[in-house]
Amino acid sequence: MSGFEADNNGVSISVAADHKTVADFEVSKKPKRNKFAFACSILASLASILLGCDIGVMSGAIIYIKDDLKISDVQVEILVGILNLYCLIGAYTAGRTSDWIGRRYTIIVAAAIFFVGALLMGFATNYAFLMVGRFVAGIGVGFALLIAPVYTAEVSPASSRGFLNSFPELRLDLGWRVMLGAGAIPSIFLAIGILTMPESPRWLIMQGRLGEAKTVLDKTSDTKEEARGRLSDIKAAAGIPEDCIDDFVQVQKQTHGEGVWKELFLHPTPVVKHVLICTVGIHFFQQAIGLDSVVLYSPRIFEKAGITSSDHKLLATVAVGLSKTIFILVATFLLDKIGRRPLLLISSGGMVVILATLGFSLTIIGHSDNKITWAIGLCITMVLSSVAVFSIGMGPIAWVYSTEIFPLRLRAQGASIGVAVNRVTSGVISMSFISLYEAITIGEAFFLYAGVALVAFFFFFTFLPETQGKTLEEMEGLFGKLVGRREETQKLKRKRKMNEANHQIQLGNNLTTDRQC
Repeated sequence: MSGFEADNNGVSISVAADHKTVADFEVSKKPKRNKFAFACSILASLASILLGCDIGVMSGAIIYIKDDLKISDVQVEILVGILNLYCLIGAYTAGRTSDWIGRRYTIIVAAAIFFVGALLMGFATNYAFLMVGRFVAGIGVGFALLIAPVYTAEVSPASSRGFLNSFPELRLDLGWRVMLGAGAIPSIFLAIGILTMPESPRWLIMQGRLGEAKTVLDKTSDTKEEARGRLSDIKAAAGIPEDCIDDFVQVQKQTHGEGVWKELFLHPTPVVKHVLICTVGIHFFQQAIGLDSVVLYSPRIFEKAGITSSDHKLLATVAVGLSKTIFILVATFLLDKIGRRPLLLISSGGMVVILATLGFSLTIIGHSDNKITWAIGLCITMVLSSVAVFSIGMGPIAWVYSTEIFPLRLRAQGASIGVAVNRVTSGVISMSFISLYEAITIGEAFFLYAGVALVAFFFFFTFLPETQGKTLEEMEGLFGKLVGRREETQKLKRKRKMNEANHQIQLGNNLTTDRQC
């Protein structure tokens, strides 16, 4: 038989393939990435970059702050890590704010708060003044860490959501005040650029503004067919009838978070329980392996390795930041090709080896009275490698994964739980690192982190299903059971292939009808 035949729910459908033209085959071409969604995601990522700027700058500035303000090691630990705890206020507030005024204006609020905090830090004349600036900046960072990934996940097409949502991970001797105060610059560009961005289509539909949501989806989807599919899925998730085509409808609103916390903690379904476990786990382990200690205290690690010059330590710290940036860019291109799960397993498994090797090299250096060149070289290599391996997996995927797996009605508040766990864990790790390695040794501290990374590997392997290429509304089918996940994933793949086949059949019929006319 000539022609194309597909099975659609047991019904055999044939389409004549005679007189095929080039146009008949164009439907199978892979659509190009949507440039408008790409631009919106880049702008939104500036919000999360605020934290990257603070971490990167603080790791170098702390060398000069300690000497200038004459502060102790304990005060250094508190100054570096306390911002993570201040983030909790911003993250909690941002969840409800984004459901109230929208994702877009919440990003503007984040930029404004961080701008004020950065200026306060830049003009600080003593430790107390500096801590006030950290408090304000921390609230702004908390806002940003929640809303930027949520917005990007909701505006991006499924085919490139991982690519676009991994940009937020990207993170001079004019004085440390200029180094910290310069953090206000990205917030200015963010506040201006946000005015050109559309609102999240999912938030618009939650408000019943279907006409505006359809316009945004048309602009941010790879194809018109995908835009219609996304609109249909979001309407179903929001409880709006499929045949409703009005530009505005009345919906049963929960825009201020009413009932969400009860559904998350008091009466969670098996799906929500699984999603919460994955969100809390991935954010906890992302920070508990101690990567923030490597980045923030890299000058001290290099000092322990035998690098004593301040200029050389700062140069080595810059190399750490460069390594992180390069491998985050690598990760952005792998997330939607390889998938989240393989990269997480590679990253966490690699961190076990690297952290254990770093602990070994620092132990050798600490127990020797002579300068051991090979151990110093191994230590520096492991510091750079840890940042690189973390950045291709655990770094960006924690944010991508936790914002894409929550159901629409729970997404903002659910994502805030992940931010809270992430920042509390980061705060504890960064505020205790100096005390930890003084209580044991710096080598044993990294052996401890290696053990945590090993537990993380088994957690990811057991609990986290693959979400690559799934729409945000398809996610619920992947969660709720540890057994049978692969079968569910295969079922979704078969369903998607059948939909694509039906779409090609319809186009073929249309082309045949046009020729007959």
